[in-house]
Amino acid sequence: MISRYEVFETNKMIQEANLDVRTITMGINLLDCADSDINKLNDKIYDKITRNAANLVSVGEDISKEFGVPIVNKRISVTPISLVGGTIDTTGFVSIAKTLDKAAKEVGVNFIGGYSALVQKGSTKGDINLVRSIPEALTVTERVCSSVNVGTSKNGINMNAVKKMGEIIKEMAFMTKDKGSIACAKFVVFCNAVGDNPFMAGAFHGVGERDLVINVGVSGPGVVKRALENVRGADFETLCETVKRTAFKITRVGQLVAQETSKRMGIPFGIIDLSLAPTPAVGDSIAEIFNEMGLERAGAPGTTAALAILNDNVKKGGIMASSYVGGLSGAFIPVSEDHGMIEAAEMGALTLEKLEAMTCVCSVGLDMIAIPGSTSAETISGIIADEMAIGMINNKTTAVRIIPVIGKEVGDSVEFGGLLGYAPIMPVNKYSCEAFIKRGGRIPAPVHSFKN
Repeated sequence: MISRYEVFETNKMIQEANLDVRTITMGINLLDCADSDINKLNDKIYDKITRNAANLVSVGEDISKEFGVPIVNKRISVTPISLVGGTIDTTGFVSIAKTLDKAAKEVGVNFIGGYSALVQKGSTKGDINLVRSIPEALTVTERVCSSVNVGTSKNGINMNAVKKMGEIIKEMAFMTKDKGSIACAKFVVFCNAVGDNPFMAGAFHGVGERDLVINVGVSGPGVVKRALENVRGADFETLCETVKRTAFKITRVGQLVAQETSKRMGIPFGIIDLSLAPTPAVGDSIAEIFNEMGLERAGAPGTTAALAILNDNVKKGGIMASSYVGGLSGAFIPVSEDHGMIEAAEMGALTLEKLEAMTCVCSVGLDMIAIPGSTSAETISGIIADEMAIGMINNKTTAVRIIPVIGKEVGDSVEFGGLLGYAPIMPVNKYSCEAFIKRGGRIPAPVHSFKN
């Protein structure tokens, strides 16, 4: 039971500290839609999505009104489309992306994820054709998000795919150069991707999931900051306990929304992803939590330790509140979506190298980082390779969502709008890694991967 005091406390978190349910994401298995006839395939995909998700948005809005909990996004994730498309050619995959976009618009969701491929050990014909289609697919659609998993701790890193990712990102940037290279903001490269992640742009419905499932992503950096204000100057034990207790309360809200959505839609509940995902709004920032912990700016010495404290105790609090905490769960550090991170980057306190160090302890990786449009594809691949290595060696999920903004250089900024915010163009190491990236092949899994 939730007590009267907890209800009062939750209302206060919503009203004063930007607590929200960031997303209700319905996972839909599309493997039974597979067909060698592209027209039949598209018809099956459209029918299954629109039939099952028809009430997703209205149910979310009803729950939000009844419980007074803001639910920011309603989303859909689907089975990696490279598996569904099979031997469909590149043009056919683009038509699938258009079908996904059309279905997403029909049911009214914000984004649909799963235009994805899993190529950590090698690529099938379907993988190759889907990857080739990504730039065009993300240019001609509005709500489709894409991801490619290029490495795991058990399989190593597919460096041929890493090289290709740099080229794909540059191609997307050019194709949407009149819109701030926005297509790149809808694309993520993963190591150790998870199949129950409700957050975009990396969400897809894993092959081990049920046919239909409801996953909920909760966010609350503002709530954590407000709680830490009450223990300002206290020791680390008190700080950790405060974060843990706050994460517990936030997760309870997500559990309530998830169970209610599941009941009303008749679809099984999957997981709660408790990820402190910021927004551009003041008071809803991971960087502000760092400031409250005692750091002058995000990026100052001690930032990685502060993020480790935050991430670990968010997870500890979450798993006490729900038996089904999953997804990525922890702290996200998307630069363009966090006004404190933006300010730190503009001042030079936060650099790409410091962000990379922080990704060793955060929930994802290099996220929503704008770099000069002149950056080479090989340099982008090198940045991806570094981040994939962190994930592989540390047996954690890491990702790269990086945006080479065509026509912009260091000192400029780019506006994405909405939750994506805006970003300063961050400098990139000027020295070349071209010969390293051109080696190709696969980096073997680390020695500690042999656990059978």
